[in-house]
Amino acid sequence: MKTILLVDDEPMMLDLLSLYLSPSGYKCIKKESASDAIHYLQSHPVDLILLDIMMPEMDGWEACREIRKTWDIPIIMLTAMSEKTDIIKGLKTGADDYISKPFDEEELTARIEAVLRRSKSASGIMSFKGLLLDHSSYQLHYNGQVIPLTPKEFGMISLFLSNMNKVFSREHLITSIWGHDVSTEDRTIDSHVRNLREKLRKAGFPADEHLQTVWGVGYKWTGKE
Repeated sequence: MKTILLVDDEPMMLDLLSLYLSPSGYKCIKKESASDAIHYLQSHPVDLILLDIMMPEMDGWEACREIRKTWDIPIIMLTAMSEKTDIIKGLKTGADDYISKPFDEEELTARIEAVLRRSKSASGIMSFKGLLLDHSSYQLHYNGQVIPLTPKEFGMISLFLSNMNKVFSREHLITSIWGHDVSTEDRTIDSHVRNLREKLRKAGFPADEHLQTVWGVGYKWTGKE
């Protein structure tokens, strides 16, 4: 069963979407704010996100950008904003599709199926020198063996492998992995990086060669695929 994360500040819209999608075999998770949705993603895998734009505190544009920093989950923007400029902005922000309200139930399910097919064809697997990061199963493999990771460690290595050679400050890592509204200290990041390195080393992967400390700034993953 595929899981869809529904994000809209209107409870009636969330109920309506769930009513439409549940009979098609989808498990629907309802969140009334973008920050709640991002917090949920930090510890729960989902297959697709239906994201409203006009929401208080954090709108859909910003939410999409934040999600894309860490996850490659398919995103469909579902909104009353239907101008061509809005659609282009949504796609450039990182959305996979854009559906205007009011929407047709059959078109909605067809668009979801199409986006999920495209996502499946992309496999959701990242590879690097024997490492295989599988977003569908939330597992990291090295030369055939599974390296057990916490959700935060998984999010961290996914971010590094998606942004090879980019330096991430501790503050950026806290925001991307833990979220805006979480109070986390720099040493928490250092502890998670240390644990991630140790798990990679234990599996035989040369962690120190690739997961590097940039003194006074943060961390980066060095190398080419």
